[in-house]
Amino acid sequence: MKVPFSPPFIDDDVKNEVISALESGWITTGPKVKALEQETAKYAGIEHVLCVNSATSGLMLVLHWLGIGEGDEVIVPAYTYCATALAVMHVGARPVMVDVKEDFNIDPEKVKAAITNKTKAIMPVDFAGWPCDYDALFAVVNDRDIVKQFDAKGKVQQQLGRIAIVADAAHSFGAEYKHKRTGKLADITVFSYHAVKNLTTAEGGAVCITMPSPFDNAEVYKTLRLWSLNGQTKDAFSKSQSGGWRYDIVYAGFKINMPDVCAAIGLAQIRKYDVAVWEERKRVFEYYSNEFSKDSWAQLPPYNHEGSRCSYHLYPLRIKDITEEQRDRIIDRISLAEVAVNVHFIPLPLLSVFKELQYEMSNYPVTYHNYSREISLPIYPQLNNNICEHIVKVVREAVIEIIG
Repeated sequence: MKVPFSPPFIDDDVKNEVISALESGWITTGPKVKALEQETAKYAGIEHVLCVNSATSGLMLVLHWLGIGEGDEVIVPAYTYCATALAVMHVGARPVMVDVKEDFNIDPEKVKAAITNKTKAIMPVDFAGWPCDYDALFAVVNDRDIVKQFDAKGKVQQQLGRIAIVADAAHSFGAEYKHKRTGKLADITVFSYHAVKNLTTAEGGAVCITMPSPFDNAEVYKTLRLWSLNGQTKDAFSKSQSGGWRYDIVYAGFKINMPDVCAAIGLAQIRKYDVAVWEERKRVFEYYSNEFSKDSWAQLPPYNHEGSRCSYHLYPLRIKDITEEQRDRIIDRISLAEVAVNVHFIPLPLLSVFKELQYEMSNYPVTYHNYSREISLPIYPQLNNNICEHIVKVVREAVIEIIG
């Protein structure tokens, strides 16, 4: 039985919504993008969301708006996809990597120890869709001594008066932390709507704007939207209306808007997300956990504490007491059975671009311990219980063959 790793969830509703966009004669940023922004805001329980062409672009836009640039530092976990750190580098700042905890998420104590007067933001990552400890992170940035140390640069930083928390929530659409959905947990949160994510627009992302008082989040949305469209005072849809051709460029912005034809995919999915996507991913996740709880070698991922829930984006299974080389051999054995698995992620310090900048894996022992034993299993709505049973069988056989 051939099992792909992460195909998109495409049903008739998605196809019809995309056809609707195509037949409308308008396929770039327009009414469907606006509708997806509104649906995302409604789902997250907030008011202002900007859709962009990728989560990476969204993070760069937010960091730029915060006034972060040359000479500044942004704290990121060492265990994340490269885009988290690359977004920091693309605005000219330096990513400061810290270790994670056993639950894969950034360690607030390590964050606190890494803060200097150059630190302008923290970018926690909700690994696999399990939310970070946001209360602990806000306790860090609001600590009296750390606030005193904060060296504000520019109007936005001065108005905030402390280190910003910008959540890389690429994995966690649909997750909750202490009865609050991701999207409203940080100062600004960025979702990914990439092809492999729970909710997809093929390529895309969403910037959730929840800056504290005295910020006017409606104005923040207007600014970020303007900057995402080359600093142009009218989008292409508005310009296309009768007599609407005149515009101005008021800021040297970016070109990172989401097209309507992409938004249509996400729009169809979000309208039934909890039932058709989240609940089904939860079913698969719990099937794996129920089965692998019987195996002494299996370390199950976190997914359910009181008041919190996972988005079930990944199933990061860890094998106890193995080496990285053994993990790789287990994956090779699983692949022979045509079950596609993955590893999330290769830690940043192991990647060439960061090695060249002198980041060293030995400084992040928990990150490496998690990574060296991790195998991500397929998890998506199309997996029925019979397929899940087959996947469990293949994984068990592979582990037993390699470790005995």
